[in-house]
Amino acid sequence: MSQDKLNIAIVGLGFGAEFIPIYQRHPHANMYAICQRTRAKLDAVGDAFGVARRYTDYRELLKDPAVDVVHINSPIPDHAWMSIEGLKAGKHVACTVPMATSIADCKRIVELQRKTGRKYMMMETVVYAREYLYMKELLDTGVLGKLQFLQASHQQDMDGWPNYWPGLPPMWYATHCVGPVCGLSGGTAEYVSCFGSGTIRQELIGKYGSPFAVETTHIKFKDSDLSARIYRSLFDVARQYRESIDVYGSKASVEWPLIEHEPLVLHRAKLPEPKIPKLVRAPDYAKRLPKPIRRFTTKGVYDLAKKTHLSFTQGAGHGGSHPHLAHEFIMAVLEDREPFPNARQSANWTCVGLCAHESALKGGAIVKLPAFTL
Repeated sequence: MSQDKLNIAIVGLGFGAEFIPIYQRHPHANMYAICQRTRAKLDAVGDAFGVARRYTDYRELLKDPAVDVVHINSPIPDHAWMSIEGLKAGKHVACTVPMATSIADCKRIVELQRKTGRKYMMMETVVYAREYLYMKELLDTGVLGKLQFLQASHQQDMDGWPNYWPGLPPMWYATHCVGPVCGLSGGTAEYVSCFGSGTIRQELIGKYGSPFAVETTHIKFKDSDLSARIYRSLFDVARQYRESIDVYGSKASVEWPLIEHEPLVLHRAKLPEPKIPKLVRAPDYAKRLPKPIRRFTTKGVYDLAKKTHLSFTQGAGHGGSHPHLAHEFIMAVLEDREPFPNARQSANWTCVGLCAHESALKGGAIVKLPAFTL
């Protein structure tokens, strides 16, 4: 690491490739290396973006002393062990969601982060999406008044996705709806109660022993009068892809649209009934970013890949969140401060889902979050 630039290594080049041009243009980053198991894809991406240092073996990458940061975008089963080995190797670790699929692995990551002093951030997109940032601004400036309740959802049909997905318990991958309610509340989840609903196909149930089509969880926040509701589905539910947040305040509330790309609805208190709702579109908050990466809040890497046969699926990146995520982690490392979310918060958000599924299997019994997440 130079005094003001970090050498970044991106691991996993599916949607992870979208971060390459962001790091290439960030004034405090050097897009140093990429890692991908498949050599053909590794070289295609490396050639498209002019990244010379390439690895097919993650452990070999970790041996490179020039690497300061590993940004992990690998399949879900790899998140925990890659994060653990990255921290052990003395690297700062940014990892896509979820942190892990077991409470034990979440604990190991939190303990290693404290022991090594390296930074860890779960790259939860929704808490940097333009809609979330808009709601947070309204809350911080007093427009919403007293926060009274939150709810969020994440519904997606995962049929046809890679082989670790079939039958995955819905709440095991719930951070896209847990993160925003925890972030907006400013709180820490203390305990949960979850109910499963419906039944997925028999051939999907066997892998994880989870029968539920939908899981719905109530979250109680520590030292707060607030609770939140989240719900999640992955299979055998007819619903367009949706990540949503609704926030209810004493003066105003904001609700996510029912159909993707439609405007948010701002509800204002104490107005004549027909005038209460107002359709609004959230700004992109590019002004919070260094000028060279502001374009990525609204523009993906399609234009940068036109001369190749590469396919990038996220466009401007999960509500314009990608440049905000990259900038937050880079600056947290350089300023020697905790990123948002830090390791403990990331564990709390991930363990909400893991504890919720445990609750669903117990018929809605209250399950407390583990102490290391509080």
